[in-house]
Amino acid sequence: MNRYLKRYREMITLRGLTDHTMKSYTTYISAYLDYLDHVLKRAPRDVTWNQLRDFIRYIQKERCLSDRTINTAISQLRFFTIYVLHKEWDDSQLPMRRFDTYLPYVPTEKQVWDFISTMTDLKQKTMVAIMYSAGLRIGEVCHLRYEDIDRTNMRIHIAHTKGRNDRYAILSKTALDLLTEYWFAYRRPMNWLFPQQWNRNSDRPISTNFLTRRIHDHERALGWEEKLTCHSFRHAFGTHLYENGTDLLTIKALLGHRSLNSTTIYVHLANNGISNAISPLDRIAGGHHVQD
Repeated sequence: MNRYLKRYREMITLRGLTDHTMKSYTTYISAYLDYLDHVLKRAPRDVTWNQLRDFIRYIQKERCLSDRTINTAISQLRFFTIYVLHKEWDDSQLPMRRFDTYLPYVPTEKQVWDFISTMTDLKQKTMVAIMYSAGLRIGEVCHLRYEDIDRTNMRIHIAHTKGRNDRYAILSKTALDLLTEYWFAYRRPMNWLFPQQWNRNSDRPISTNFLTRRIHDHERALGWEEKLTCHSFRHAFGTHLYENGTDLLTIKALLGHRSLNSTTIYVHLANNGISNAISPLDRIAGGHHVQD
């Protein structure tokens, strides 16, 4: 089975997918090949559609996977079938699941300020401040380089984004002041702004897990319920911009969204979004008296 996994990784590399995507795409294919080897005892080319469906049911039960995650596993199986086995894929045999979509938790402006201003570790504080002030993904913060900070034009160059499009983000003066203080305190890093925590001489950026853990630690220190994630600050950036009058096209550009559909979520999350709309019944009632 190792040769199939090796071939699978090779095809992912040839498609130019990122290391993060490669790791994600390999997760369930590794489980699938292990299932074939130890449970079905069959080669991948000999697997039937019924057996593929059995695997999906098996992995969902064993790992308690959500419908959204099951779709990820199906996508990986599709890629494996087409690009490794060179066989046709039939969507009607293994359809994607429908799943519920939930609005993410977004802290208020006051909550964001209370959170950042009370952080005592300068490195962590700087990373969260940049993440919120520019609406960056955690991976984008971790991969910032010294030359990405444009102090003259007060903007941040974001390279190799999730959508594979470079963009410029806002460079907040408050965040820049913190970044400058951090830069001098942490031996003036000239390559990665936030190098690996355990090996500062390494040519690798800090792990995204570093800040994720510290955010939960600080929530507990404040006595808050653990609701925040790194992405909460990106959502807060978009929501707070919209609440303060920034148009959706500008927010879309700043966040690097491919589609405006991704940006319209902030209409739902903003306090002055849908909640400020007046029902037509209240408008037409006007001076009229509505009888019981």
